[in-house]
This record gives sequence, C-alpha cells and structure tokens, in this order.
Amino acid sequence: MKMSQDLRQNIPPSDLAFNFVDVVALDGQFPVLAGATLCGAKGTLTAVIGGNGAGKTSLLRTLAGLNATSRGTAQVLGCDLNLGGGQLVGRVGLFGHNTGLYDELSPRDNLRFLAKVTRNSKRAVDEALAAVDLNSRVASTPLSRLSAGQRRRAGLSAMVLRSPELWLLDEPHASLDPAAKVLVDHLVAGALRAGSTVVLTSHEPELAFFMADQVAEMAGGVVTKITRGQGGISDVS
Repeated sequence: MKMSQDLRQNIPPSDLAFNFVDVVALDGQFPVLAGATLCGAKGTLTAVIGGNGAGKTSLLRTLAGLNATSRGTAQVLGCDLNLGGGQLVGRVGLFGHNTGLYDELSPRDNLRFLAKVTRNSKRAVDEALAAVDLNSRVASTPLSRLSAGQRRRAGLSAMVLRSPELWLLDEPHASLDPAAKVLVDHLVAGALRAGSTVVLTSHEPELAFFMADQVAEMAGGVVTKITRGQGGISDVS
C-alpha cells in the first residue's frame, strides 16, 4: 500500500477527497471492511478491482456513508464518517445495479421529481437525459418496461443531474452495449474535468488500468495492492 501512503505524505489533507486508514465497516452487525486503507486526491479517478466478495461494493457504500464505521480513520470530503454519513447527503452520488429510481415512473418523471429535491431546472433534466442518449420515446416510458441497459442509462442520468462532488460507480459498464460503454467513459471524463472525484469498481483489470489514476486491488475486505494507472480516461473527448 505504498502508493496510498505516498499520496498521504505528498498531498495536503484539504486536497484529499477521501482518506481511509484501517477502516472497519459494518452492514448491520456484519463486518464488510476489515481494515481497509486507501486515499484519493480530489479530481482523480480510483478504480477498485477484485473478485466477487472482495469488498468492492462495500467500499463504495462506506464512502457514501451508508455503512457504519467502527474503527479507523474514515474521512470523505472533509467529513468524519465516524460521526455518521448524513453530512454527505447531496455531495456524494452512488450508482449501482439498483438505479434508485421509481419503476412506475419514466426516466423523465423520475428526473423531474429529483430536480425538485435538488432545485434543478427543467432544462437541466433535459440535458441530463441527452447526456446519456435517452431519446424522447424511451425517456417517457415507465422504467419497468425498459431494458437493463436503458435502465442503467436512466440511473446515470440521475447522477448527471445531481452532479456530485464524489461519483461512486459500481460496475458502470455492466449491461451496456459498446456504444453505451463509450458514453459512460465520456461522462466520467466530463465529471473529472469539472473537478469531481470518481471511484469505480470493475471486473476488467485492463480497462481499469487505462482509465484510472490509481488502481486498488481488494480481497477479504481490505486493500491488498495499489498501482498507478494510466489516467487515460481524462483524455476522452
């Protein structure tokens, strides 16, 4: 874990988007992180790889403040997660296999509802739908009648609308065709250019190394290795 230690030494604490040191996290009473250490600078992309059950999703949920931390240093966007994750509401967006949207509503109606909560405009809703290439017909169809790929696009449009400081993406390329995977890359590159920080999980090590500034390998709820990536995603235009 030399790279995370080096980052922590070389970057002022105010420039770290997240800083985990020996973090133990719980989902209910069940430990899902067993002493994870990882940090990331603001405006960078961290890819997390590992087998099923390695702790990748749990790391994202903990970064989002959804899993309770019981030990270690756990700081995200300057907030101490040991004091609770409520401080991160509106600042962190988590995109997973569950879109978090209402199945009975269309993508457009879901985003209009979200826009009221986040005080966004109708124009921002239209721009978010266009960013994920959801045409008028699909955007007006109830989510329950859309394909898996279209549903994931709808979930991504909600992330675009929220425009969080920290993007947490759990297997963002899953269930997408090649064109939609390229679209995801463009969204991530745009978020990075806007100054957001991105952490994503991937089952594709080669893709992870190309995209990320750093690649963290996990097993058993801990980070076992950190490697510098190519950071190529920032060049996508």
